[in-house]
Amino acid sequence: MTVYEELQARGLIAQVTDEDEIKDLINNGKAVFYIGFDPTADSLHVGHFMALCLMKRLQMAGNKPIALLGGGTGMIGDPSGRSDMRKMMTVETIQHNCDCFKEQMSRFIDFSDGKALMVNNADWLMGLNYIEVLREVGPHFSVNRMLTAECYKQRMEKGLSFLEFNYMIMQSYDFYMLYQKYGCNMQFGGDDQWSNMLGGTELIRRKLGKDAYAMTITLLLNSEGKKMGKTQSGAVWLDPNKTTPFDFYQYWRNVGDADVLKCLRMLTFLPLEQINEMDKWEGSQLNQAKEILAYELTELVHGEEEAKKAQAGARALFSQGSAENMPTTELTEEDFKEDAIDLITMLVKAELVPTRSEGRRAIEQGGVSIDGVKITDIRHTVAKADIPEDGLVLKRGKKKFRKICVK
Repeated sequence: MTVYEELQARGLIAQVTDEDEIKDLINNGKAVFYIGFDPTADSLHVGHFMALCLMKRLQMAGNKPIALLGGGTGMIGDPSGRSDMRKMMTVETIQHNCDCFKEQMSRFIDFSDGKALMVNNADWLMGLNYIEVLREVGPHFSVNRMLTAECYKQRMEKGLSFLEFNYMIMQSYDFYMLYQKYGCNMQFGGDDQWSNMLGGTELIRRKLGKDAYAMTITLLLNSEGKKMGKTQSGAVWLDPNKTTPFDFYQYWRNVGDADVLKCLRMLTFLPLEQINEMDKWEGSQLNQAKEILAYELTELVHGEEEAKKAQAGARALFSQGSAENMPTTELTEEDFKEDAIDLITMLVKAELVPTRSEGRRAIEQGGVSIDGVKITDIRHTVAKADIPEDGLVLKRGKKKFRKICVK
């Protein structure tokens, strides 16, 4: 199986231009490709996972990835998939987020000895002259055609700012600059980026002639991949200070039965033959597949030691064993009033709920338990003396747990 055929078998490719040329470049390790990451937060999340795994997979096959940080496009904001305009970020915030991205990407991609590049589009976008953009880039874009792009159509009723309207031009200009500066001959992006990516390919060919070698490819289900990064309580981050390795493991351990094999194919580096054997699994065997998925991805992001701890903690919890290796919240003397703490305060302190009102609702709805015992009294308190030395397990819903102990 060729590299390109494996990408297809794993469900990663949706649309391409110039398929024969793309196959040749990828299969022979000649692709110099980029994927863009706009720094909208100070951590990557699991919605970025597909792109990072793809970059790693193609680099292992001899191709050269370029991780493009959107220090410039982040000043505008991508309207794709948005019902309203993004909040404007300061230059300092954008730079901080870019620095955080660099550190996290280095865990996936080998940037040593020129095997991969990490560049920031602020290097060329921030110095552009407005008149120069209008003269050099503007003539190559049809407003009528831009308005047919899905990312713009969905915003027309609620209002599309002129600021956001320029995003496609800026992203297209990125590909043009990467082609000239680094010989980048291919761009990858999600299915929601297809119009923006075609704009880049066409800009290169119109400005540099038909012989210019530039192609695009999109990732299947990438818009769904972005949804993977969100849960009811917020995002699932790659930064362990924002999402603990245990919670990260639990997130993947609890994926739906219909999604587990899809995630194994797209996101792990297990052989396809091994994953295909799991197609026959059903019932309790799917739980084993979920464990494999959770372990593989936690190891990839947080390392083998943290993956083993998270797996041991999850298994102990589900077998009603000890709470060892579970994320821990330590209560101090200041948290107790008259040597007791109320349950709502404990939920907030453990970051199982963001507010006291949400904690109250969770208790009233029967979604909170202590050491397996459901608590429905919003006035319930726990005495300091009743908290064992090795802690108790506070649970909200089916997926969120914390070990509570006294410091």
